[in-house]
Amino acid sequence: MIGKVQDIRIETYDYLLPDHKIAKFPLDQRDNSKLLVYSKKNITEDKFRHLASHLPESCLMIFNNTKVIQARLEFQKETGACIEIFCLEPQDPVDYTLAFQSKKTCTWLCMVGNAKKWKSGKIQMKNRMDITAEKLENHGDTCLIRFVWENDTISFSDILEQYGELPIPPYLNRKTEEKDKETYQTIYSKINGSVAAPTAGLHFTSGVFEDLNNKSVDIEEVTLHVGAGTFKPVKSETIENHEMHIEMISVERKIIESILHHHGQIFAVGTTSVRTLESLYYIGVLLEKNSNSEILEVGQWMPYADKNNQISLSKSLENILNYLDKKQLSKLTAYTRIMIVPGYTFKVVNGIITNFHQPKSTLLLLISAFVGEDWKKIYDYALRNDFRFLSYGDSSLLKLE
Repeated sequence: MIGKVQDIRIETYDYLLPDHKIAKFPLDQRDNSKLLVYSKKNITEDKFRHLASHLPESCLMIFNNTKVIQARLEFQKETGACIEIFCLEPQDPVDYTLAFQSKKTCTWLCMVGNAKKWKSGKIQMKNRMDITAEKLENHGDTCLIRFVWENDTISFSDILEQYGELPIPPYLNRKTEEKDKETYQTIYSKINGSVAAPTAGLHFTSGVFEDLNNKSVDIEEVTLHVGAGTFKPVKSETIENHEMHIEMISVERKIIESILHHHGQIFAVGTTSVRTLESLYYIGVLLEKNSNSEILEVGQWMPYADKNNQISLSKSLENILNYLDKKQLSKLTAYTRIMIVPGYTFKVVNGIITNFHQPKSTLLLLISAFVGEDWKKIYDYALRNDFRFLSYGDSSLLKLE
């Protein structure tokens, strides 16, 4: 099964996306965006503000509550050359909360702009001589960078807030504007850590949440910190040679219990919530093999090994709850490289709310895994009917029933 999946050719998941179809800015009213509804293989459209009317009563909706950080920092060499450092994920300390609270020093895995001009040595933040960056190691297209600052009354979080820039997606082909600090965050974002927004959630407003509540829709939140790899195109002919980026997920015990005891349909808001929920199942599989496992990481191809597919969802979730009991933990923290592509069997998710994704992307592969070849019908409809694409674009509700 693994070999067959790895042979998928990415050119099969290509389509023509004219630049004028890409939404460069959000709408003034978040829930005024268009909503494509795919249900029982039929397509209709509506406004996003009417989302609740297209959902079954008493379903469970899972949101990703991650918050985008101002991850771009501008440094300068003595020669005057500007070096842009894009913080991806903390390494020392590795815990996000501790990293943001760090005083005087911390180390992050970063991407570096104008890297050829910075071979080694320390560089200073532009206009702040007391904040320096030092390159420790190269890791392919990323670097391990240690930040040091003299003022022990400010944290690294303070530095990002004061001097960082919000990293809007590169395909918008424009500079970050002040308004993006608000519009490129979901209204329910809470946990700092992402370098890209879980954009399916950008359409939600207090009015939409009120309608969901009136329909007895249960709301729960998970956390997956979105990395820059979400924008990484598949460049190899087949997906075998595409390496998925690792992402940290965090799920409260009570959420796992909610999923375990929920009898209705489960809708994931965004592909990041999909990856989190489906990874939960495979974490339970890992714990079935070793209930004392110290490293909880879902591998890229793990779902396609037949031997891993032999326990029920309830058994998997019970394994996680037992693990949390043993460790006296109220929250599961784990890592995932899961790659969801055609041939994948969904274990948790019954419906997806998501935007329209780039050609030849792993996100489009995920959509195809869910709706099959109908992804072409869905995207053709969206292109013909003036839907806006990508992060600031319109939305879709994908249901199989």
